[in-house]
Amino acid sequence: MKILFLSYIFLFTMMAKAQTFKQKQMTYERVNDAFATKWPDLEKLIKSKGFDPQSFRIFIRVFKEEMKTEIWISASKMESFSLLKTYEVAKSSGILGPKRAEGDLQVPEGFYYIERFNPVSTYHLSLGINYPNASDKILGKEKPGNDIFIHGSDVTVGCVPLTDDKIKEVYALAVQARNSGQKKIEVHIFPFEMTEKKLDSKKLNDNYKFWKSIQPGYLYFEQNKILPKVIINKDGKYLFK
Repeated sequence: MKILFLSYIFLFTMMAKAQTFKQKQMTYERVNDAFATKWPDLEKLIKSKGFDPQSFRIFIRVFKEEMKTEIWISASKMESFSLLKTYEVAKSSGILGPKRAEGDLQVPEGFYYIERFNPVSTYHLSLGINYPNASDKILGKEKPGNDIFIHGSDVTVGCVPLTDDKIKEVYALAVQARNSGQKKIEVHIFPFEMTEKKLDSKKLNDNYKFWKSIQPGYLYFEQNKILPKVIINKDGKYLFK
């Protein structure tokens, strides 16, 4: 009897391990609803762009001043990205400029990636970014803050809210990309579209030097539609390859 019981435990454990990332996420009601209501149209959109809805990568780019979040799609790590869809940011907090302290209401600026999926978020569904990253820890205050998400609802204290309706789409795309094997979904957050003309108009801003230092990452992607390799040096400065 004991051997039979242990066999059931072993079988259950192996079945749990065999579940894909998407299958695990789909055990949550909100994720299940997101795929049921949003995936059919997303699937059509992905196909119309020439990609396989079951196997793709995504990249997320946020512009604070323009209040928009872009989702880019690629077939593989070695191929360039194409713009899939743009979402309006529902609400903003703080002003233009990087986040440097807990409670400053600032939305971060810099180069990040999705580090966690929250299917039971207070704000419906949420994707947590790895703020503070190494640069933020060096350049920020003693307590730089944390828990920055792309989430539902239309309220924020430093996050990127897209409304409950729109986060369903972004969350589903992120789940499918992760399920396809994309371990690192990059998120670049900029104060504005960093063209030479627009950056030049901000020369008198106290953040100009910082913005000038992150502009090469923006320009590289604009020119190549391939993500730059981002390096952070000992002074907290972003460098790009």
